Amino acid sequence: MTRFAGIFLFAALAAPPVLAQSAGGTAAAPDLATGRQLYEQSCGVCHTKPLINSGRFGPALSRESLGGQADVMAQVISEGVPRMPGFKHHFSQGQIRSIVAYVQTLAPPPPDAPPTARTSGERRDDN
Repeated sequence: MTRFAGIFLFAALAAPPVLAQSAGGTAAAPDLATGRQLYEQSCGVCHTKPLINSGRFGPALSRESLGGQADVMAQVISEGVPRMPGFKHHFSQGQIRSIVAYVQTLAPPPPDAPPTARTSGERRDDN
């Protein structure tokens, strides 16, 4: 009997707080720390630059993405788009709301600098 109680206690303590619900039955408020962690683990691979001089696979995300509409952001994360898979089977709705809440804290990125072209006759300083 104490063995089952120990397993139950362990499972209850190990449950992520994102899945917790309030007594009223409504979902808990989005957790920005969890949203940031999930974004960095799953979204940042495509939506951030790993190096300053490298590109991105997907667009930079910010509070202005998709018109700043949280429900549209959650829908895209959940269902995906042609170049991005949906994450509805990977994340819970609470986790998706946390990712959206985190993305809404991000400032829009500065515009990319236009590439500079060198002409064949231009002297290079690094020779």
